Amino acid sequence: MVQRPRPVLVLSLLFLAVTLSTAVPAFAQRGTPPPAAPAAAQPETMPPLLFREQWKQADEAVAVPTSPRRSSNKYWLAAQSAVTNPNLEAKLYGADARNLTVYLHEGRYDLWTGLVGSPVAVLLRDRNSFIDLTGLARVRAILRTGNLHTLHPVIKLADGTLVAGNHAIATDGQFLQVEVSFANQEWFTLEPDTLAVKGPAAKVDLARVDEVGFVDLAPAGGHGNSGWANISWIEVYARPVARR
Repeated sequence: MVQRPRPVLVLSLLFLAVTLSTAVPAFAQRGTPPPAAPAAAQPETMPPLLFREQWKQADEAVAVPTSPRRSSNKYWLAAQSAVTNPNLEAKLYGADARNLTVYLHEGRYDLWTGLVGSPVAVLLRDRNSFIDLTGLARVRAILRTGNLHTLHPVIKLADGTLVAGNHAIATDGQFLQVEVSFANQEWFTLEPDTLAVKGPAAKVDLARVDEVGFVDLAPAGGHGNSGWANISWIEVYARPVARR
């Protein structure tokens, strides 16, 4: 006679099977934890303000001849005495850069190229550090250009090379706030004395920049309807790099 399995034994076997089926995966999970989810990449942000320059007029104006046939007029010339930030040095380039002047417009002092009879570049140098212009570094400034004049961003590299960016800034006679980025520029080497464009720059290291500013590649024509450019306050948003 065939014996039937006892109900208690059948229930015990079923309970044991269910217990083993749930215990093994749990044990495996405790022994080898699942891989952690990759951390979300932090969004890149613009560096904080590194320095600001808003210019000033020197204590005394000096005589500057406006033309060979006219007498000299009094002007405030742009030089180190026009810099308000004690940590900055003004660097002027161009054969006639000495005739760059400081004017008061719209309640702000700004540099005016109108009496400069050559191309002229205005750059700022931090006494304590190089400037890292990579990534989201920016320069903000209030600028004005008139009568076909344009301004280009210009930097002096740590090796002494002077280069200008291809982005041209024209404001059609109005003072406008502009923002300049650097990673998207094409760079051209400039001759420091004449600011002649020598050709595309072979290598531009934006991680260690010595000076930064703007260049007007055309000589100005004086007062009135002649061509000129103005450079008002400048802000540099970048990370400092210690000078070695």
